[in-house]
Amino acid sequence: MTDEVIGLFPIPVQRSPGVLPPPLVNALVDHFTTRALQPNNSSDALSHTRMLQPSDSPLLVQAAALITPRIAEFGRHLFGEALGWAIKEMWVNVLDTGGRQAMHNHANSFASGVVYLTETHDSARTVFMKSPGGHDFALKNDHAGVATGPYNAEKWVSPAPSPGDLMLFPSYLMHAVPPNAGRRRISLAFNAIPTRLESWGYTLSFSA
Repeated sequence: MTDEVIGLFPIPVQRSPGVLPPPLVNALVDHFTTRALQPNNSSDALSHTRMLQPSDSPLLVQAAALITPRIAEFGRHLFGEALGWAIKEMWVNVLDTGGRQAMHNHANSFASGVVYLTETHDSARTVFMKSPGGHDFALKNDHAGVATGPYNAEKWVSPAPSPGDLMLFPSYLMHAVPPNAGRRRISLAFNAIPTRLESWGYTLSFSA
């Protein structure tokens, strides 16, 4: 008999390469970079556009049409069935050299995502983290000899993305961007909600 280790209750993170084609990626960069004027408390080298609806720009309409089917696919992992989904808000992030994004999650949504619009330096790949104060041991085994694996790691660094790649994750999942040692990094972020959730006779309907 062979021992079996079972990974219970994993958190899904979906990586979808090349969701936005290069012409759309370039158009989004050209149109929105100069509109990213909102400062961020994490860093003077990080700014955002205002919160946008897909209907605010034909470019965002195109992007949402390509992203939403991937959200529906991801939603099957979150809720166990194919549901209708709507993107409730989108925004463009501009992270210059030396900028960072502090650990955070996204409120008032169920699925969140980021589309990378420029090349991303290895130093500034998105990092996903265990929630602080979560259900874990109070005393850790943490020293140079520890082999880090999926059951004891506290963070996961996403693979190096290419422009047009999409990363989807549950909105509650903590994430951050370490200091950017490379050139300007531009991304399109968004939050999404299902059109409805049903639980044993109770139905909640949502609208973006």
